[in-house]
Amino acid sequence: MKIFALVLFILMYVLMITKPKYRPYYALGTGLIYLVARVLPLSNLPSVINWNVLLMISGTMILVDFFIASKMPNLMADILLDKCPNVMWVTISMSLFAGAISAFIDNVATVLMVAPVGLAVCKKLNINPVGMIISIAVSSNLQGAATLVGDTTSIMLGDYAHMNFMNFFWMDGKPGMFFAVELGALATIPIMMLLFGKYREPVSSEGRTVVKDVVPSAMLLIMVAALIAASFIPNTPDITNGAICCILGIVTAIIDYARYRKTENVRRTLQNIDFETLLLLLGLFVVIGGITEAGIITDFANAIVKFGGSSLFLLYTIIVWGSVLISAFVDNIPYVATMLPVLTVVTTQLGVKPTLLYFGLLCGATLGGNLTPIGASANITAVGLLKKEGHEVGFPDFMKIGVPYTLTAVMVGYLFIWFVWS
Repeated sequence: MKIFALVLFILMYVLMITKPKYRPYYALGTGLIYLVARVLPLSNLPSVINWNVLLMISGTMILVDFFIASKMPNLMADILLDKCPNVMWVTISMSLFAGAISAFIDNVATVLMVAPVGLAVCKKLNINPVGMIISIAVSSNLQGAATLVGDTTSIMLGDYAHMNFMNFFWMDGKPGMFFAVELGALATIPIMMLLFGKYREPVSSEGRTVVKDVVPSAMLLIMVAALIAASFIPNTPDITNGAICCILGIVTAIIDYARYRKTENVRRTLQNIDFETLLLLLGLFVVIGGITEAGIITDFANAIVKFGGSSLFLLYTIIVWGSVLISAFVDNIPYVATMLPVLTVVTTQLGVKPTLLYFGLLCGATLGGNLTPIGASANITAVGLLKKEGHEVGFPDFMKIGVPYTLTAVMVGYLFIWFVWS
């Protein structure tokens, strides 16, 4: 059964790479086969699907559609164009802007909020938006590891290791994960200058766009504040963030109808929901649940630890770079959940504190998703947004940006964590 599950899993990814147009169907089909073949028991289906992520994306899509229609992204694009000398610096600024937001709220929500601004800039300049939107996605994934509330994996680590919000900044008299991530982010600026250095066209804004409605912008700010506030409340339900986004999206639609008495806006918003992205994520959640149930995730984790032996440096290196490789293709949430208890046992046997390996795991597993367009939910969302705009993004297109960005950020974080925490 394990071999069957692994072969089917590999086949699914081969098809996704070679025939990306039908990715949701490959994922849903593989998940269905897993259920029929009982690789994943039907009773486990509700628990393997990350309803929080699906609800959060759905609610944010509704809110963001009203945000786009209000013309606020166009105004933000005008302001950004005034501040940047050329297209290269517009792209870098958008990437850093997304990263700063993503340090405090979910990566997917960040992409859904910032990408429309990037698209508005690209339309105004009449340039291809693929590079800018991919940069926004990978920067969002990077900065998600900076704080306790920036990413699901950070929340998982904080809960497991009993870490609070400030421990990501300073812990046991040493600088924490925040500084490893921020140094990595700074190191990516020269990389982006090389990647986008040829885009030296000057930019300017001819006048300022008039915003039609400030309610969607206000609701987005409320959403950010609510997501941050919810992260400090203990023992909240797993779907708290998703519920916040959905409720605010629905409230925005109700307010719009109450003010204008038109159903066209609500109908337009529902039609613009990216169901392909939602179905792809749904299928991937089932598939990952299947290979986790089959023991494949555990086998990967054990193999990484086995190769490390008794050398802490070798073990740390394998944890970081092995996590990068695995997270490029596997959702990092079940992987991190599997690895945390494994690392606890290993460090107990070695007689060392687990913090070094915990931070190394978070660094590799969070940033590794940036290698491929299917390695993280934020990447899938960004590629889906580009597809809606008529830009089909394949693996090579994404990896031209994702690979150098990831390798640079991970190397800086890898060295910083080792020298500070070893």
